[in-house]
Amino acid sequence: MRDTTDDKGPTARRMILGSQLRRLREAAGYSRADAGYHIRASESKISRLELGRVKFKGRDVEDLLTLYGVQDQTQRANFLELVDQSSQPGWWQKFNDYMPRWFDDFVGLEEAAARIQTYELQFFPGLLQTREYARAIMTHGLPEHASEAADARVRLRMRRQRLLFRPDAPKLWAVVDESVLYRPIGGREVHRAQLDQVLELTAMPHITVQVVPYERSGYAAEGSFTLLRFSEPELPNIGYVEHIAGGVYLDKPDDVELIGRSLDRLAVDAETPDRSRQMMLKARADA
Repeated sequence: MRDTTDDKGPTARRMILGSQLRRLREAAGYSRADAGYHIRASESKISRLELGRVKFKGRDVEDLLTLYGVQDQTQRANFLELVDQSSQPGWWQKFNDYMPRWFDDFVGLEEAAARIQTYELQFFPGLLQTREYARAIMTHGLPEHASEAADARVRLRMRRQRLLFRPDAPKLWAVVDESVLYRPIGGREVHRAQLDQVLELTAMPHITVQVVPYERSGYAAEGSFTLLRFSEPELPNIGYVEHIAGGVYLDKPDDVELIGRSLDRLAVDAETPDRSRQMMLKARADA
């Protein structure tokens, strides 16, 4: 088994392990129902394991490897090591008391992504936000009344941004509506500092921001979304759409293709990165 888990979080490790077990099952000619019966579990549990949606137990993996005919002790040991790695808590789990459960997987996948593509209609993306801008959003414009939960969510957002400064940082391509440039979240000073930060970050070669001007806004997509792409062949590209009550993960090929087409349209509708920087500079001068 090839080790593809270096520097990957537990979410990505679970998905890689699940994908490898699925391939072994299919090669051995067993159905999910067969595998579930062998480990005293349901077919749906095997499906969730193979998608990396639930944690693995070493005993279950050992039993599945036996069923699939994997006898090589080194290969079995590699699988069990991956089980241990996938059970290790991610750094973000210390924020679990303040973070919605449905967001846990997103942070883990974001950590493992090779490319992050996102479209935002209202705000600059969280990975580009200043602390004060994020606090204004988290407190609905009342930062002086920030709760403990709001403060924790701001710290989580700031911690997530460290991935942009890693030696193996993912490429970030963000498209924002022109209205984002002029929406004074947090007041004038916070707004100006936010524009300054985006201008500074987009000077880095792996970070790109494009702006969709007013006259072309609303045609390519109806709402904000993110597409995470991975370098590991075991990990599918995953779309993510957040709404008021949760988040939806999209990994079916048809859904991912639809998101990809929307991103292609956004790339056409948006101004070039250089022209977008000029628009941000003008917004900064006008703020």
